[in-house]
Amino acid sequence: MTGLFSSKTTNSRSPNRSDPALTAPQPNPLPVEVVYSRRRRKTVQATVVDGVIRIQAPAGIPRAELDGHIGDLVARLSRRYQADTVDLAARAAKLARRFKFPQPTLVRWAEQRTQWGSCTPSTGEIRISTRLAQWPPWVLDYVLVHELAHLVELNHSAAFHQLVDQYPLAERARGFLIAKSITESDTDSTTYADDTEPSHDTLF
Repeated sequence: MTGLFSSKTTNSRSPNRSDPALTAPQPNPLPVEVVYSRRRRKTVQATVVDGVIRIQAPAGIPRAELDGHIGDLVARLSRRYQADTVDLAARAAKLARRFKFPQPTLVRWAEQRTQWGSCTPSTGEIRISTRLAQWPPWVLDYVLVHELAHLVELNHSAAFHQLVDQYPLAERARGFLIAKSITESDTDSTTYADDTEPSHDTLF
């Protein structure tokens, strides 16, 4: 098979069914290979091997079920692959120096589905959704500034927003994230959570 997706079967002849090209739900920088195995009973797994997303699936899995697994797994691995190309800690440290925020103790990517980012002020740890790795760097920087500001102001007060608005592209980045929150099925994706707060406001 040619194109973005390819497939093959291990440990047996190919299943008696056609295998048309599958379509990922969003742009993906990595080619995808589907490997069918008669030894695999139920689970569908995905790994990145030599720059290729390899999907391992049971030989008899229904196509509709496989399509659902592929969409989720490809999106997740693609985000992780792109996130690995960004030095998140160095980027946060540079922004902290630029806007005179305290340096965080740890900045890391996380598979956050309901938040763009989160912060634990008591420990200085910041977590950023891997979804941001796919978007313009000024959007990522805005979210980092937002979380860094929580190391100074724990809530979303006027003083907090004044700190965040030091970032020159703050308004533009907020507009970008609003648009993303509308187009994505995850309707709560614009919520920021701070672990030290009992209740949380939305970003906007």
